Amino acid sequence: QVQPVESGGGLVQAGGSLRLSCAASGRTFSSYAMGWFRQAPQKEREFVAAISWSGGVKYYADSVKGRFTISRDNVQKMVYRQMNSPKPEDPAVYYCAAGENGASNSRSDYRYWGQGTQVPVSS
Repeated sequence: QVQPVESGGGLVQAGGSLRLSCAASGRTFSSYAMGWFRQAPQKEREFVAAISWSGGVKYYADSVKGRFTISRDNVQKMVYRQMNSPKPEDPAVYYCAAGENGASNSRSDYRYWGQGTQVPVSS
């Protein structure tokens, strides 16, 4: 199994960028697809991006295409989410998740979840 732990949340200014990191412990990290989801207050948790175990397949929600990039480093057991050109709908708690069913936009395909990291509304 793996245990994702997110970090890197914080304020992002208009026109800025922010990179979130996810450290995933576990000996079999490289065999898991990884995903990023987010949840804003009073909203459902929604898919953001996913990456296959090899990094060769990536999926993005339409709302973040062209602005977010997901990547992974299987040696360091890390997954990253780079955000550029933030929009008003981007502030949320961002969750990293690991699944065995391949890169997917479905929450049910991910078994292991982190505690989330906050990306608040910029002042």
